[in-house]
Amino acid sequence: MATGSVDSAHREARPRAVNTDHPLPDPVAEPVPAPERLRFSGSGTEYFRIWIVNLALVIVTLGIYSAWAKVRRLQYFYRNTQLASSGFDYHGKPTAILKGRIIAFVLVGGANLAFNYSPVIGFLVFIPLGAVLPWLLVRSFKFRMQNTSWRGLRFGFRGTVAGSYKAFLLWPLLSVLTLGVLIPATYREFKAYQHGNSTFGHAPFSFAGTAKEFYKIFGKTFLFFLLGPVLVIALFLAAVGVAGTRGSFRLDPLVAVALGLAIFAFYASVIASGPYLASQLQNHVWNSTRLERHRFESQVRFRTLLWIVVSNFVLTVLTVGLYRPFAVVRAARYRIESMTFIPSEPLDRFVGQRAREVDAVGEELGEFLDIDIAL
Repeated sequence: MATGSVDSAHREARPRAVNTDHPLPDPVAEPVPAPERLRFSGSGTEYFRIWIVNLALVIVTLGIYSAWAKVRRLQYFYRNTQLASSGFDYHGKPTAILKGRIIAFVLVGGANLAFNYSPVIGFLVFIPLGAVLPWLLVRSFKFRMQNTSWRGLRFGFRGTVAGSYKAFLLWPLLSVLTLGVLIPATYREFKAYQHGNSTFGHAPFSFAGTAKEFYKIFGKTFLFFLLGPVLVIALFLAAVGVAGTRGSFRLDPLVAVALGLAIFAFYASVIASGPYLASQLQNHVWNSTRLERHRFESQVRFRTLLWIVVSNFVLTVLTVGLYRPFAVVRAARYRIESMTFIPSEPLDRFVGQRAREVDAVGEELGEFLDIDIAL
């Protein structure tokens, strides 16, 4: 009986012959995960309740509650931003934000007082303020990222202080010295430092945006911005010319209409340049960002964003500011839901592997990093 059992086991252990007519599926090949569009589940009504309570408490406490208000606001927006049916979360402590705001208030307030007393003394005070700002910013980035999580796994930021001084001090100074010519390159360096040094667990983000693309975006925005003023000047000169040929500087009705349209075009170009720049920057920055092999895709449309910005402004003015929280939610929903995450492997496997790496190495959070100077 025993011999028969062993023979039977050996027969079962033999590899089965491959049926060439019906080959087995390749174990390496697996279906490509579907793209995951980000969703925002918040509503203007919900955020209005948070906003109005925050506003009242900030007024009553003379601004001290603003740190707690910021935490409530960020938690609401993070928790309602969902990727693959899982919301993000924010874990920042209000006391750390309050500490950062006190530092910012002392530094900026001191510089302002010094400038009012004497421009020379103000300039001398501004120099150390400018020197310490990049160091504060890198700590603030680390605080923000390490207090952000998705599916329980924290983000991180590994940017160095030297890199911060290069991105936030050297490049802005070069932009000033070149009269703004290097602004697009400076913005590119800022985003490369911010996105290229971020992590999800220990998985690194990377940034491949080029200065050439940023120059195209800023250049088109500048031309867009100039369109209105150029039209105003051209029509104004035309009106003066028409009045001159008639020997009178009385304004012709047709010229008055033309000038009215030109002034409208001026304000329209100025107002529209902001949403145009914002839409193009978001698309290029996120389309150039990777999380290991995973990609992002942003498809913010200029005309849609312009309509949201203009209508939000009009409704906020008509309601004496009460529409403000609805406007914020509306703009956030559009910009968030224009984003798609394109995974290269199943998300459950990716997150599980990164979570095990973090458990093995340990969290890097420390009280030393507890500061946030962002308003």
